[in-house]
Order: sequence, then C-alpha cells, then structure tokens
Amino acid sequence: MNVEDSQGAFRLELGVTGFRDRGDPLLPSTDAQTCRAAWYAAARAACGQVEDFTEQEYPQNFHSATISDRDGTRIALFHAHYPLIAFVGDRRYWYTDEFQEPPTWATALTDVGFVVFSAAQLLSPLTESDTPALSATEWRQIEHWRPETLGATLFNSWD
Repeated sequence: MNVEDSQGAFRLELGVTGFRDRGDPLLPSTDAQTCRAAWYAAARAACGQVEDFTEQEYPQNFHSATISDRDGTRIALFHAHYPLIAFVGDRRYWYTDEFQEPPTWATALTDVGFVVFSAAQLLSPLTESDTPALSATEWRQIEHWRPETLGATLFNSWD
C-alpha cells in the first residue's frame, strides 16, 4: 500500500472501502492475529496494558483495540483488508471526523509494517486522495454514503 504518491496524495487501493465487484479478486485480509500481536507490542512500548482487541464484524471493515497507559486510554482501528491504522477518541459504530493523532509509541506499529495515519491525513478531503484504483462498486458506495474525508472512506461500516 503506497502511503503517498509523488504529489503527496494517499493512494486508495482496489477494495480499500471493503467492497468489490463480482469479477474482482477477493479482498486482501489483514490477519487479526497479526494485528493483535502488533497491538501487544505497542502496549509494551507504551508501558501500558491491552484492554481489548475486537475483531471486525460485518458491516465494519476494521478491527478495534484499546490500550491504557499512564496518559489514558488509546483506541486504534485496524483496517481489515490493508495494514492501515487510525486512532480515535472513543468507540463508535462508524467514524467521520473523530480521528486523533497517534501517540509516540505508535512507531511500534509502523516498525512491524503498519501504516499509522495522522489526524490531518485522515481528516483530509477524499477529493485530495489518489482514487483511480477504486472499482465502480466502490464508487457507488461512496456516492451513496458520501464520506467527506479519507478516514471516513477507509474506516467505515457501510452495508
């Protein structure tokens, strides 16, 4: 997954919304056990404790997890199809503009291959993203749900 192209726009890969055309290949999967292991490594880096790790359930396209450390509680969303992570303030069914900056210990997640987004990236308008790889099915979902931000497109509960 390319984080940015040469102009700095995030490239959305085929299936990143969690939808695909019948003729498209199956969506990739970010293994929940890999995500969980990375989250435990992050907890060690934070000198914190894993409170939970909840695997993705339809229609959400993300796993969610919580760490408590001396600075409070941190909640992360792990994309179910690509190694992408967003931090949020609280648990919700879906997200639009509730994204937060990752804590400094989130480098433990990037060290094992995850892309950890900043709040600014997630709150950037979808129109500023590189989207040619998205399928017609994904565009129909985007037109229906009308996400305004990159984060709302990547971490969704569309059905």
